[in-house]
Amino acid sequence: MNWQRDKKRIITYSPDKLQAFEVIMYEWIDNLNFTIDPKECIDNAGEYIAVVKGTFLEAGWDGDGEVELMWIPPFMFKGMRTPEFTMGVTIWHVKQRDDGLSWLLTPIELPCQSEF
Repeated sequence: MNWQRDKKRIITYSPDKLQAFEVIMYEWIDNLNFTIDPKECIDNAGEYIAVVKGTFLEAGWDGDGEVELMWIPPFMFKGMRTPEFTMGVTIWHVKQRDDGLSWLLTPIELPCQSEF
């Protein structure tokens, strides 16, 4: 398999590392055609999803919608490039059904955060 298409290489941290990520609420992300089911990428996806759901609930999420992964390509970020950063950033996402708000869990500051 081409290492650049190996979904098992997307998440490189343990579930407990998610606790250090930042939660962002964003209006609205409507094109979900490019999201990935975490179960396609992580053998123990349930452990990660449980932490993500708990974090979103603490931040105000209603608890509905499907937790997914969303990739942000490296060219969306300013600043110094490193060889590791050529893969971009994968964040956690859930779209709330009732009002369409998106909840994001990210390991780094996102470009959209300057809007808040």
